[in-house]
Amino acid sequence: MSSQKFVRPIFDNPFFNIEELPNDTIKRKPEPLIPANSDPNDTSLVISKDVDLDINKKTWLRIYVPRRIIANHDNDKLPVIFYYHGGGFVFFHANSYGWDLFCQRLAEKLGAMVIALEYRLAPENRLPAAYDDAIDGLYWIKSTQDEWIRNYSDLSNVYLFGSSSGGNMAYQAGLRVASSSYKELKPVKIKGLILHQPYFSGKNRTESEEKLKDDQLLPLHAIDKMFDLSLPKGTLDHDHEYSNPFLNGGSKHLDDMVTRGWGILVTGVSEDPLVDGARNFANFVEEKGIKTFKLFGDGYHVAEFFEPSLAAVLFDATRDFISATKS
Repeated sequence: MSSQKFVRPIFDNPFFNIEELPNDTIKRKPEPLIPANSDPNDTSLVISKDVDLDINKKTWLRIYVPRRIIANHDNDKLPVIFYYHGGGFVFFHANSYGWDLFCQRLAEKLGAMVIALEYRLAPENRLPAAYDDAIDGLYWIKSTQDEWIRNYSDLSNVYLFGSSSGGNMAYQAGLRVASSSYKELKPVKIKGLILHQPYFSGKNRTESEEKLKDDQLLPLHAIDKMFDLSLPKGTLDHDHEYSNPFLNGGSKHLDDMVTRGWGILVTGVSEDPLVDGARNFANFVEEKGIKTFKLFGDGYHVAEFFEPSLAAVLFDATRDFISATKS
């Protein structure tokens, strides 16, 4: 069967010409930022609100809930999806137009509470800053008295979901939570990770990186540049634990994920330079004994933002994953 071809969208791609500025920063063009919509009488299918996480770090959370839950005073407790947006650790925000729309659809289609994290960007705040922010978010839902969290969330049914570099974040946050400090998060109980076209790379090139090095959306030079800007200063190459999950046989905390019975859903698409890294990762964690679910098909990097048919497939796979791992 021949592969289905998709036309990549035309837009002002920030990944192509990343301009570094003095004092460890880069030039970022203005982009549309979407306000939260917390009016329960609005006609939208999902409502949202923003809450502060750490005002000193300028981190915050956007919480999405299907409108019917609040409008109908529904007592259903919703699975919680902690969502980490993409952008190579250096671009975009939780309220960027594309990510906000994706989270709305995720909450609507899955009947879930989605919590999107506004985390610190590199190079101003290099890794592990974003990973630290992800953990801060989990501790927030553990202790908050927020009305939506208290009334509508099932904290025993939590998933870490990330797209591209957000997939990298979901994995790294998961490794931390799986370690011995996990008990401190109760009543929050992680059931699995959803790595949507995760941003992994290393010194040795995969076949898809070589084949698609001049990709119109995510060229190889951009993959390299964004890791250069986000990995800790002094890092010699991309064989670092934050970028290459296979380094030294993988993290010791993968065994902790097995012990805790977590599942991992890994997705990838044929015309994405990152696809071989994602496929290799899925096979790698499966061999480690983790319950692994795989979704690989046609498309380009984060095509689900632009192709409704692919978004439907991703949402269906995510729903099936949650159903298979929630017990």
